[in-house]
Amino acid sequence: MGVVLNIEGGKRDAATIKALVDLTAQDMARVNELILSKAGSDVEMIPEIANHLISSGGKRLRPMVTLAAAQMFGYAGESHVKLATSVEFMHTATLLHDDVVDESGMRRGKKTARMIWGNQASVLVGDFLLGQAFRMMVDVGSLDALDILSTAASIIAEGEVMQLAAAKNLETTEDEHFAVIKAKTAALFSAAAEVGPVIAGASRTDRAALRSYGMNLGLAFQLIDDALDYGGSSSDLGKNVGDDFREGKVTLPVILAYRRGTPAERGFWKKAIEENAADDAGLEKAIGLMTRHGAIADTIGRARHFGEIARDALAPLESTPQKAALIDVIDFCISRVS
Repeated sequence: MGVVLNIEGGKRDAATIKALVDLTAQDMARVNELILSKAGSDVEMIPEIANHLISSGGKRLRPMVTLAAAQMFGYAGESHVKLATSVEFMHTATLLHDDVVDESGMRRGKKTARMIWGNQASVLVGDFLLGQAFRMMVDVGSLDALDILSTAASIIAEGEVMQLAAAKNLETTEDEHFAVIKAKTAALFSAAAEVGPVIAGASRTDRAALRSYGMNLGLAFQLIDDALDYGGSSSDLGKNVGDDFREGKVTLPVILAYRRGTPAERGFWKKAIEENAADDAGLEKAIGLMTRHGAIADTIGRARHFGEIARDALAPLESTPQKAALIDVIDFCISRVS
């Protein structure tokens, strides 16, 4: 199996989210309590499926961003906990739906819900969690926050349909791929970051800064995931390495390697992606071609570019522990390829 190296040559051991975890620990304890409460139902299968994914070891990065962004502007109420929980439920619902659409077998080292309970139950429990998320948004009573998160939910669904329409299409352009990941992944990061200053009553300028931070962090995060599929570890990725390849997903490393390849190499990609001939030997060859054409390194380079935009978005804001922690998140997301 190929190995993705940090293209600047050094492992970034110091890149952690410890500061973010510490700053939000008290609020996250309340988020976790609310998650367990709101995932409950008299319909037995609903908490079983919800808890299967909720308890499977995700870092809860998005709700922590919401909490830190609210703290950053001095928020001292209760609503940020409900909004952070709403963000996590939206994310969890998306994962349940994604695994059905992608026919995925593993998620965070465990069998996906669809493999245990079936596709129909997974989709319906995802819908239940979305419903609970919107109920909490309504409880908060902020039309701006409701608008931001409901808009994100629509954009995420559009991104899923865009990805489905582009499935196995090797003529997908880089711009088209960015449009998909902006909708599928970055929109929720952006909303998670922006509702913090919204609930804290911060200025439009501050809201825009956090919105830009979240959007560009999300783009960087997804591009690193794209790269990790061709040389990371299952623990870093949250699924099996090579799943994107086996599922015929046209991600940025594939787009770049295909466009830069010889006619014979393009023939390999067409057979692997379009004709479902993506076995382990094919994965090894794919990694070799990506390495030869710099596709993985350039994907990481683009992720770093978006990471710098996210960093610049926060630059004008007052220095606080929360701002420093949110900057650490950028380094952490990118350092996963080290």
